[in-house]
Amino acid sequence: MKLNNNDKFNRKPLQVSEAQELLSAYGQSGPIEQIPLPESYGRYLAEEIKAPHPFPRFRRSGMDGYAIRSEDTAGCSSEHMVWLDVIDEIPCGSVSDKQIMAGTAARIMTGAQVPEGADAVVMLEMTELRDYEGRVQVGLKRKIEAGKNITPIGFEVEEEEILLRPGRRIQAGEISVLASFGIHQVTVYQKPRIAIFSTGSELLTVDEPLQPGKIRNSNTYMLATQVSEAGGEPYILEAVMDDLSLAKAKVEKALREYDAVVTSGGVSVGDYDIMGDFVRSGSVDMLYNKIAMRPGSVTTAAVKDGKLLFALSGNPGACFVGFELFVRPFIQRTLGSGKPYLTEWTAVLDQDYTKVNAFTRYVRGRVEVRDGILYAIPAKVDESSVMVTIKDSDCLIVIPPAKDVTPAGGKVKILLLKGNTL
Repeated sequence: MKLNNNDKFNRKPLQVSEAQELLSAYGQSGPIEQIPLPESYGRYLAEEIKAPHPFPRFRRSGMDGYAIRSEDTAGCSSEHMVWLDVIDEIPCGSVSDKQIMAGTAARIMTGAQVPEGADAVVMLEMTELRDYEGRVQVGLKRKIEAGKNITPIGFEVEEEEILLRPGRRIQAGEISVLASFGIHQVTVYQKPRIAIFSTGSELLTVDEPLQPGKIRNSNTYMLATQVSEAGGEPYILEAVMDDLSLAKAKVEKALREYDAVVTSGGVSVGDYDIMGDFVRSGSVDMLYNKIAMRPGSVTTAAVKDGKLLFALSGNPGACFVGFELFVRPFIQRTLGSGKPYLTEWTAVLDQDYTKVNAFTRYVRGRVEVRDGILYAIPAKVDESSVMVTIKDSDCLIVIPPAKDVTPAGGKVKILLLKGNTL
């Protein structure tokens, strides 16, 4: 259900989960394209992949040694060695044209196709060689079981078995699977094109010298990186000064040309908070303009012609959190991901959290494992305006509303940020 456009001071807060549910109607899986396998790393698969053949396709030797018939080793021991005539040598990649009969063996290398008639491979270290009446023979000192050191056909994958499903992010393991089955052209979802710009007359470009009362436009570059990490294609647009008509023209143009628009700044209740005014102007349909969370309670979203506008706080910490909770899931849904939200774990709060909360807090922090227990350590400075602690955070610690200190030692929910190495 959409909210009515309200006066800027009369905002009805939604819970984070309610806002996420509202947004889930948008960002369905987008167009697809085929790209070469080497270019597919980090992309999201758009088709189901089935094995075109079993893997391995042939009986494969598990080690260097000799391919034999296990029944030839019956009664074999160090006191009673069995000697077999070596009739072939099979390097990896070659196929023997000889069949292993009673009393014979073939030298074989790791990964090579086991010859017909053999049902076991004995490792090289367990054998001896000799010349006997002009023949090379291999000696065995113990009984070998049938199937020993042979990987059977289809051991890893049966023919027509599902290998990968749509929405799977392609990484090294997936590329190995695709290459093993000769899939050299990969069908993936196209990256959603996300327009990004910041608002505010105080903003400088990153290459401009500092000026009194001005700050460099860091949020735009942070958001562009977050878009890329989420699987989207970021497009950085020129920052918008504090001019409502200019903002309206730029946002509406971006909504026509891109799959979604993300802005930072201008969503509070000040005289120059133009994005808040724009969302209430009737040019777009407002979905919400307040979330029951800290930081970033002024986080706003709207829609026009099926395209989403995410208007995030200009405070770096709040902007970062707002993206992770709302924009990232949208991008993930357009890529077919079945798990669009940040992974949720439970950890022990490492230290007291002293701020009282009318709303749920999403505290930047890091995780640490000690004696097999996962601890969540809040950032020392977690104000919404603070930028520097973002780089040191690998999780968001969820602190429910509280009228008193949230004590150390209790269990808390954490949301793992992408890039976490645990």
